[in-house]
Amino acid sequence: MNYKQDKRVIMTLDAGGTNFVFSAMQHGEEIVKPFSLPACADDLEKCLGQLVTGFERVKAEVPVAPSAISFAFPGPADYAAGIIGDLPNFPSFRGGVALGPFLQEKFGIPVFINNDGSLFAYGEAMSGVLPEINRKLAEAGSPKRYKNLLGLTFGTGFGAGVVIDGELLIGDNGLGGDIWCFRNKIHREYIAEEGVAIRAVKRVYKELSGEDHQLEPKDICDIADGRREGNQEAAKRAFAELGEVAGDAIAMADTIVDGLIVIGGGVANAHRHILPALVGELNSPLKMMNGGTVHHMQMRAFNLEDDAEFGEFAKGEAVKIRVPDSDTVVDYDPMKRIGVAVSKQGASRAIAMGAYLFALHQLN
Repeated sequence: MNYKQDKRVIMTLDAGGTNFVFSAMQHGEEIVKPFSLPACADDLEKCLGQLVTGFERVKAEVPVAPSAISFAFPGPADYAAGIIGDLPNFPSFRGGVALGPFLQEKFGIPVFINNDGSLFAYGEAMSGVLPEINRKLAEAGSPKRYKNLLGLTFGTGFGAGVVIDGELLIGDNGLGGDIWCFRNKIHREYIAEEGVAIRAVKRVYKELSGEDHQLEPKDICDIADGRREGNQEAAKRAFAELGEVAGDAIAMADTIVDGLIVIGGGVANAHRHILPALVGELNSPLKMMNGGTVHHMQMRAFNLEDDAEFGEFAKGEAVKIRVPDSDTVVDYDPMKRIGVAVSKQGASRAIAMGAYLFALHQLN
């Protein structure tokens, strides 16, 4: 998709429980300076009125008539139908609100709504990590190319999305890619998100350090890096435990997806303390009843943020083999492998690009 040459304008929204932030994109760039309006989440009429007011202002500022509206909105939802369900931070939405059809009737253009994990994955697949890794593989002379991607966000929650050969996995219930409720490897009675979200880093650091300070993940990362006073070992362990729990969930999910893995979100800024444990979990052994072992995944996982590991990942085990009864020689690489990378554009930009590119793809 050559979006940089595409003249269509897509109106976008960053939907929070407190504020709505409006903008528009063309050629893969914002063309309207983002502005915010109060969400009025406890009053449905006012909330919908703010959405109409915001998009009308965007429409008045863009150079050509917008082709669609596309944005992320919290779930639960029937995203394909554009219906938003009961949201804790949008009390006026109880019972379900047909938000997509409402906006489509008001503006007369298609409206696409997805969750942020899905749009993060789509943005990274179409304009982020996936094309970047394929470019680096080509430069390294590797014939290996990737078409599938599992995107994860580590933040307030544990978001995820899946892209298969350019198509976003929605699912029959709008739940494609949701892995936040997988079982927690360390605390088996809890969900994976309890070991991966911001609250997990804070909880584990407090438990291990015995400190009663209300530190945020950035503070704990500074302690792990030695830039701030604190229990450095506890800080490192807090991120390592996150990597272990996330890695267990990712191993199960990506065994089905069989694609590159990209992480983003605020906590991913501490990736140097997370990836060794995460990739280690992906490559960890599991036992068989006959006494043997197999790897957690059929594919070998590499930390693509490490130059030495990327070199091995790109090289693989490529050999030349001869076609039987023929002089023809073909390439064969028996190493099944995937890699884990960190978003370079950041979660917010990836989600915005995902919303924009998903709309263009659907319009096409």
